[in-house]
Amino acid sequence: MTGPPTPEPRPDAQSPATPGTPDRARDLPGANSRPGGPGGNSASRSGGDPRTPERPGGTGGSPNVPGRAGTSGGAPGLPGGPGTPGDPGTPGDPGAPGAPGGPGVAGGAAVAGAGRAQGLRRLRGARSVLAVVAVLAAGGLALAALGSGTRHGLLDPRSADPSGSRAVAELLKDRGVTTRVVTTAREAAGAAGPRTTLLVTDPDRLGAAQRGALRSAMDLSGGRTVLLAPGSQSLAGLAPGVRTKGDAGQDNLAPACDLPAATTAGRAGTGSGLRYTTTLPGATACYPSDGHPTLVVLPTGTSAGTGRTGAPGAPRTTGDTVLLGSETILLNESLADEGNASLALQLLGSRPELVWYMPSLADSGPDTGSGQDKTLFDLVPAGWSWALLQLFLAAALAALWRARRLGPLVTEKLPVVIRASEATEGRARLYRKTGARDRAATVLRAAARERLAAMVGVPHTHAHDPSALAPAVSARLTGDPRTRDVTALLFGPAPSGDAALVALADHLDALEREVRTS
Repeated sequence: MTGPPTPEPRPDAQSPATPGTPDRARDLPGANSRPGGPGGNSASRSGGDPRTPERPGGTGGSPNVPGRAGTSGGAPGLPGGPGTPGDPGTPGDPGAPGAPGGPGVAGGAAVAGAGRAQGLRRLRGARSVLAVVAVLAAGGLALAALGSGTRHGLLDPRSADPSGSRAVAELLKDRGVTTRVVTTAREAAGAAGPRTTLLVTDPDRLGAAQRGALRSAMDLSGGRTVLLAPGSQSLAGLAPGVRTKGDAGQDNLAPACDLPAATTAGRAGTGSGLRYTTTLPGATACYPSDGHPTLVVLPTGTSAGTGRTGAPGAPRTTGDTVLLGSETILLNESLADEGNASLALQLLGSRPELVWYMPSLADSGPDTGSGQDKTLFDLVPAGWSWALLQLFLAAALAALWRARRLGPLVTEKLPVVIRASEATEGRARLYRKTGARDRAATVLRAAARERLAAMVGVPHTHAHDPSALAPAVSARLTGDPRTRDVTALLFGPAPSGDAALVALADHLDALEREVRTS
């Protein structure tokens, strides 16, 4: 049905707003379309005034704006309209889910904030743990580096470390002695000769084949061989007839012999190693410690027709073998002490050439160290014991740092206040449920004994002593005491049933009342 005719407005008049339509309805699609445009109203298509207002609820309105008149907050079915089925609300409306300030955003923001706070706490905890681990790792690496450096280049004539031997090599060079470093027994045996001093820095590392080759070269060379701290294993192959006698008890010892090198040097640090004993003829023993020398000089060589390997008519060659029980006199850090430098120069500088033999792992035989059982601590490199101690102390400090601090007790309000009677009834129900009549009777009697002891003047320490409490309580009772067995009442056996337990409680109450009022 067609509505009443639309009144003709004045040309200069503005189109009045439709009653009940908010101003934002003018921004809806088709509300202010130009004539002939898409979504234009029927009056525009028929040549009417485009400013003509649409009839409220009329059929001549724009077909693209159904039910525009009389709407509030938007037409039904349009975005923002209240009548849109299933529309949760315009995203821009306050209070709509997903809009700023709405309940969905507030809940999401709270959850996100809690998640971020938890993530920050975890990050801080992880940073603390990583910082502790980094400090411990850095300390361990530093200690390991320092510890490993103490043994670097041990007895190496090219090393200037405290444990090296570059100082004695330089002094020998100034005296015209050339030093050559070899690392295999074949090189050492080939370099031995009458003009050569062969120094073996670690004889105990050599295998049986290496010791045999070296012994043959020592017998035939006619030069000097210096064995540094040889043990029982290497002495059997390199210096038979000499045995070890344990460690020396002193560091610096006096020569106590007529060896020119020893008498010239005087006291030297030969006592921080092994001692030896020998019965070989012609052996010279120097620097004794408790009667056993730390430096032994043995004559070696072959004579014509008498040597083990010498051919008949071969010229007689002589040499000597020096057994030095300590390496101290060759180290850079101790070369200037006592007569160490003089003794080292005379022992190693008697020939124009010095072959410095430092056995490598290739010269180690399968029998090396077979007679020496090493413990786990012997296998740990030097310096790591201090590193482990430092790590233990660091771990202890970290544990104390992160441990829970136990301060004074702090009273706090209970969430629920329970009356004493309710607690008593609850405990009694638990006793009854488990059938613990003996436990209930024990609790009742113990409490009664403590109260009675306070009333009759018995010390608290004797409250549970029948010989002290029972006579004191009986003395306060009226009537014939023989009619009441106070001891059985206060210290008797457990009741046999619930009725007996109740009777026991009544008798205890009556006893306390009588003593209190007496």
